[in-house]
Formats: sequence, structure tokens, C-alpha cells
Amino acid sequence: MATSYTPGLRVSPGLTIRKERRLPLKGEVLVQVGQRVAADETVARAQLPGKIRTIKVSEVLGVEASEVPTLVAKRPGDPVTAGEVLAEVRSFFGLFRSECCSPTTGTIDHVSGLSGFVGVREPPIPLDLDAYLAGTVAEVLPDEGVVVSAWAAMVQGIFGVGGERRGEVLVVGRPDEALAAAAIPDAGAGKVLVGGASADSAALARVAEVGAAALVTGGVSDADLGRFVGHEIGVAITGQEQVPFTLILTEGFGRMAMAERTWRLLESLQGRMASVNGATQIRAGVIRPEVIVPLPEQAQQEAALEESPLAPGATVRVIREPYFGRLGEVIAMPAELVEIATGARVRVAEVRLAGEAQPLLIPRANLEIIW
Repeated sequence: MATSYTPGLRVSPGLTIRKERRLPLKGEVLVQVGQRVAADETVARAQLPGKIRTIKVSEVLGVEASEVPTLVAKRPGDPVTAGEVLAEVRSFFGLFRSECCSPTTGTIDHVSGLSGFVGVREPPIPLDLDAYLAGTVAEVLPDEGVVVSAWAAMVQGIFGVGGERRGEVLVVGRPDEALAAAAIPDAGAGKVLVGGASADSAALARVAEVGAAALVTGGVSDADLGRFVGHEIGVAITGQEQVPFTLILTEGFGRMAMAERTWRLLESLQGRMASVNGATQIRAGVIRPEVIVPLPEQAQQEAALEESPLAPGATVRVIREPYFGRLGEVIAMPAELVEIATGARVRVAEVRLAGEAQPLLIPRANLEIIW
């Protein structure tokens, strides 16, 4: 039998997850292999270079630029404090004195006899990298970061906006009903809210009002998403939006009931701490938004393959029209090529979609597996 390997959404009650946490520049790793870490624990730290403040010494003192190196007692690398005199000149037998002081604390970066300027670099800015996921340090990347491993439940979404956040899972709505603003309690502050086949602008505003960390819902309309983000979303990677909470769509755009398996799993995780990330990339190097909930360690090792074959019995979602978003079960995998409406001859799968009386032949490229 011919097989097809189709990328799909992970909806798993338990698997081993490894997350690489890497600094944007060389730094210091603060943990060791085998060490248990909390999600908000700092595992690595780097120092971002401070800004350079330029001081026009020659203009302040009224001297030639070439004289500045002889007037400044400090040299590159020397420390300086705010208000400290960098250079001075005296005139009329020392009766008059002009001073040029440093506007900030830092170190001398450069002293120029061509421009007459002195650069003072402000103190470095510490950049802390947290573990994101409660688990065990499985690997140390020298001077760069770590790999954190954990046994956890995972739900991947179709689309999301907003970056990494954490909070307890709190169910606030049914999977097949629109999420009402009135259903979102004040107790949702700092929580990862779950519920709804859709969320409109009023519901999104209420989520922001209570200070929730994230909302996981079935779908959102294009218009409401644009109003939430403040601009139209393109096809590039998301996750860097300046939004009050992370938004993850499990099904797509519009009103779409949350898949039963996804709903059951999220509902079972209520009260547990979750790490979420709305970052999404649809093109090459696919990135899915995710909800990860670390669980107690299991003796049984994860046996699932990196890719699962499309085969009879697999649960799938259609990712193209006219059945976009519909769920079904693979009944058979015909070996022969089949001509579709476009005239192309492609490999198909025989799928029984929920609500359809007869199985349908759907191109395998239009399916994704729901694990």
C-alpha cells in the first residue's frame, strides 16, 4: 500500500517535548544538565551592549577638535560617572574655567581628535532567558542556552498571535458556542482561558480587561483579528505583536467549533500550569502556535514517530476548500492516481467526514493528521 506523510496538528495527552532555549548573542548558561527548572526560571543570561552617548567636547569647550585627546584624561575602557568632568580648559591665568561633564554613567568608548567628540557607552542591559517549560535540562549549549525536556500534554493550533506566556488553564465556554464577553470572569486574570467556537471583539476586549495571559478558542473573524492586533496580519511569522494577551485559534477563521478531541484534552487540563506561544509560520519551516502543559513524569517513553503515516483509521482535518476545517476518518488509501476537478491526477484518500452520508475522495495534500 502506498503511504503519505502529512504534517498535522499535535493534540496529545502525553509526549516528551524538547525545547531549545537560545540567547540572541553569546552569554552565560546558569544551569546544568539534569537540573530541574521551573518555567519562569532564568537558565541563561547575556549582556546587551548599552547605548553610546556622544559628547561634543570641542563645541562645549570652544577648542579645536585636535586638542580634545590632550584635554580628556580618560581613555577608552575607563569608567565614568554621570556629572564627572571629562575635560576642562582654563583661561586668563586660570581665572576662568570651562568644563565638559559626562551626562551618563558608563565607560569611555572613544575619544576622537578628528570630530572632537567623546563617546560614553552606557552600562550593559542584562537579558535573561527563562526555561519557558517546567522540566529538566537535557542539554547545555555552551555560552548560548539549553534544551529543556518535559513529559507534557500538547495542543497545537492553526493560527496565533502574541508571544510566550504562562498561566493556569481555565475553561470559560463551550466548544460549539460563541464565547460571550459575560462568560469571562474576573478570576481569569493571569490565566490561559479556553472555550468558544469563536470570539468577537467584545469577548477579546473582555479577556484583555481581566488581564488573562492567553485565550484558546476555535476561531476569530478576519475583521476582529485585525482590530485586536491593530493592523492586517500578513503571511510572515507572527508572535511579536504588541497585544495584551496571546491568542490561539485551534480551528481557523470564523466561527468553528473546537474539535472534540482538542476540547476534551484542554478541559481535562483545567487548573494546571500551561506554557503558550502564539508564534505561527505557515510557509517553509512551519511553526504552530502551542499550548504545553507539563505533567508528572511517566515511566513509559514516548513511542510516537516524528511523522505519522496517513493510513486507514487516522483522524484528519481538511485544509482546503470546499471542506476546509471539516474533520473525518480515513477509510481507505487508493493506490491509483485520481483526476480531480482541476484536471490534475493526484493521490487521494477516502475520507468519511462528519455529517456526510458517503465517504469522499480528497487529495492527500489537502489533509492533515490530528494526533
